[in-house]
Amino acid sequence: MIINTGNRTDIPACYSTWFYNRIKEGYVLVRNPYAPSQITKYVLHPEVVDAIVFCTKNPAPMFPGFTSLSAYETFWSVTITPYGKDIEPYVPDMRQVMRSFQKLSEMACVRKVSWRYDPVFITESCPVDFHIRQFQKMAQTLKGYTKQCVVSFLDLYEKTKRNFPKARTVAWQEQLELITAMAGIAAENEMQIHLCCESGSLVRDHVDADGCLSKEILEQAIGCKLTVPKKKTARDACACLLGADIGAYNTCGHGCLYCYANEDRQTVLHNMKCHDPHAPLLIGSVRETDTIREAEQKSWKENQLNIFDFLGT
Repeated sequence: MIINTGNRTDIPACYSTWFYNRIKEGYVLVRNPYAPSQITKYVLHPEVVDAIVFCTKNPAPMFPGFTSLSAYETFWSVTITPYGKDIEPYVPDMRQVMRSFQKLSEMACVRKVSWRYDPVFITESCPVDFHIRQFQKMAQTLKGYTKQCVVSFLDLYEKTKRNFPKARTVAWQEQLELITAMAGIAAENEMQIHLCCESGSLVRDHVDADGCLSKEILEQAIGCKLTVPKKKTARDACACLLGADIGAYNTCGHGCLYCYANEDRQTVLHNMKCHDPHAPLLIGSVRETDTIREAEQKSWKENQLNIFDFLGT
């Protein structure tokens, strides 16, 4: 099975100490966001955890304890965008994150790290040509440290409209212009662009619409075939192996205006005050009215692949 740390919050950036404590204890408790009295217990043993997927805007806090992950297969999806503090107020400067990305690639392996340029949106200060210029600079900096980049366009959820009224979605002609330019830049920098929940009409050389974490991407990362049970995803267009998310909504400290996982800053700050790095739950503690169930866990691994299959990919 796959353990995911980043769909609901940024655990590597905000809760790395807690995560390493969970690895040491060998299990984690996760509260169901839609049925809060229901808690699931996941065992964090390499025998049943085929890979841990980290999605983050800042991997650096994970570096001090990195050797604790040596028994696990990992995949790292790092979002690096060129937006300023007015949009991403608590995200480190992109140059700092790119340096951390380079270090992560050297520590983990090139095929286990992916760059996310996401979400793409249009504002007065971020027109199409801005994205093309920034994407080129960033791709040149990250060349040789990753072979892939995930690109997706902003979805205007109601909370996003409320928190980020200046942003607008990217029109179809703008998408075509952006992806055409990005494809050429990706080719120059030995990268493949993976579109996340976007139209197949945008597919071309160096661009596919297979998603950010397809079965094939993860198999290449861990060097092993996977037999994955069929499971309905929250988004019909998404075929990614998102796995079991151990995070919690309304807990990410980055404060990005476009965030779909946070309602507002006040709620986030309140929840962060309820965090105990030694507790099995990310936020709060187990209550008398809670029900804890053991997750059904088993490995999805088949036969080991030959590492030479991935040389040059």
